Amino acid sequence: MPLSKLQGATLPASADFHVHLRDGEMMELVTPTIRQGGVNTVYVMPNLVPPVTTVDRALEYKKRLLAIEPNVNFLMSLYLHESITPETIIEAKKRGVTGVKSYPAGVTTNSSAGVVDYVQFYPVFAEMERQGLILNLHGEVPSKGDVTVLSAEERFLPTLLDLHAKFPKLRIILEHCTTAAAVEAVKKCGPTVAGTITAHHLSIIIDSWAGDPHCFCKPVAKTPADRDALLRAAASGNSKFFFGSDSAPHPSISKRGGDKIAAGVFTQPYTTQLVIDAFEQACQNGVLKEEDITPEILEGFMSKYGRAFYGLESEQKEFITLEQKEEKIIDILKSDKVDVVPFRRNQQTWSVSWSA
Repeated sequence: MPLSKLQGATLPASADFHVHLRDGEMMELVTPTIRQGGVNTVYVMPNLVPPVTTVDRALEYKKRLLAIEPNVNFLMSLYLHESITPETIIEAKKRGVTGVKSYPAGVTTNSSAGVVDYVQFYPVFAEMERQGLILNLHGEVPSKGDVTVLSAEERFLPTLLDLHAKFPKLRIILEHCTTAAAVEAVKKCGPTVAGTITAHHLSIIIDSWAGDPHCFCKPVAKTPADRDALLRAAASGNSKFFFGSDSAPHPSISKRGGDKIAAGVFTQPYTTQLVIDAFEQACQNGVLKEEDITPEILEGFMSKYGRAFYGLESEQKEFITLEQKEEKIIDILKSDKVDVVPFRRNQQTWSVSWSA
């Protein structure tokens, strides 16, 4: 049986360090699916409309999420915006906000208020360094001139290296890495820099999103060689790489037509399962070796390394069990008011159950 070492394995619950839970009706639909994916801790993105730029708004958002799902630890973030000051960072630390997310202006969903020039935020980064808040970077530059969606991440990497050099004690995460170059850049940095990798980027390539809008996200999936580099990093046991799903729900109509296809892949109900599926496929393709995919490797990537980077080692008290039962991913998740299509809809996946 493929990945036989994982069959029946009991592991600490997964932690997802990059999620989009939206607001309103979509928030009410997707938030209850977090634990279905074997996850009990999530780091929540702040790119609502308007973006979450104040501590009060972040905590009010957390309160609404907890009202829907009280059995998840919601880690909250602020949106890096010109209204954010060093004083904001001090308040954020005191009141339990975890980090600040940077979006380069215009590169992805709800990023129009994002960063144009990082230099203006140096005082904010210096205070984050002092307070121990995490800087989460959407690592792309805007597409203009000779920059395209295929080169936007690689062209951003000098900015990552520059920020790390200027603020060596600032914990920085290069979010949703998609290229071999990004993996090498993270490795090149010191222990205060890490990279998250999504479930879908462990699976898809350019051709996937070119033919299926439900595989289209920002940053876009790249070449087979890039995907294979991500797989090797995720399965390497290197603690600089851990899981962040970047699960990003959009109403199905916004993925199927109109003037512009929404960027985002929805994986939330199956996050742990989809990572195992990707490892399994990689073993079948000869990219990874079955004997190398152990419960310890999966635990490191899905839980241990991310919790350690975020300082959450002591919170882990729940466990999940993995089984292969021929479970199928649902075709669509919907309420009376909104719907969203999951990644790899109708395909077989692993099953996750919560251990007593």
